[in-house]
Amino acid sequence: MAKISLAIILRTMFTALGALMVATLIYTIVKDGLPFRKELLTPWMIATLVDFYINILSLAVWVAYKESNWISSILWIIFLICFGSITTCAYIVVQFSKLSTQESSHDPMYYVLLRQPNNIGEAEQKGKNSFVATLRILFSVLGVFMLLTLVYTLITDGSPFRMDLLTPWLTATLVDFYINVVALAVWVTYKECCWISAVFWIVLLISFGRLVLTKLAFVYSLVFKICYHEQTLNLKFSNELHEGTVKIHLFR
Repeated sequence: MAKISLAIILRTMFTALGALMVATLIYTIVKDGLPFRKELLTPWMIATLVDFYINILSLAVWVAYKESNWISSILWIIFLICFGSITTCAYIVVQFSKLSTQESSHDPMYYVLLRQPNNIGEAEQKGKNSFVATLRILFSVLGVFMLLTLVYTLITDGSPFRMDLLTPWLTATLVDFYINVVALAVWVTYKECCWISAVFWIVLLISFGRLVLTKLAFVYSLVFKICYHEQTLNLKFSNELHEGTVKIHLFR
């Protein structure tokens, strides 16, 4: 019953957050016009957008992993780029809505985060390992790039803690950014083994999101865990099928 409640709570929460972002977007357009204006691109707005889209890339990796075909992956990723956290919330709500009653009651986060296991050939597994290595390099480079962007912006434009920087569109961008942080925080809470480490990572996500290094390190380490455990899960499933018994192995 608790697991069903968890699925309902998360689905309701992300529906509400998506509605909040839609309302924020409409309000900002009505109050300040469209965002496609050069004068809005202040140094700290540019730094925020760089951070925001690195965040989007983290979510796009999950979407590409989760979706069963490239067409749906590309469509969802385009929506992520264009609509940010509105798409994030919509995608998460859709994934929870797809769960069966048994999946919702057993471990809804497991089924939402991971795609269903299938048989993995040796060549495909080597491709996955290569993909993980590529992601590690990519996220490391992006983390360094964001750190350099932050240092450059601090030197050229000073501290970001100034009221004059909080234009309507920067405020809307920050709301968009931190809704995506909530999605990552739910992921962190589920994946971590204890509350202390989960709280530690979440505090870093909230407080030092602009640095991104900690977030990206966590993301690519989880991608490695996913691929490794997916292989382990399929091997266990295959072995037990051979023995005439099937068991469900869940992992974190």
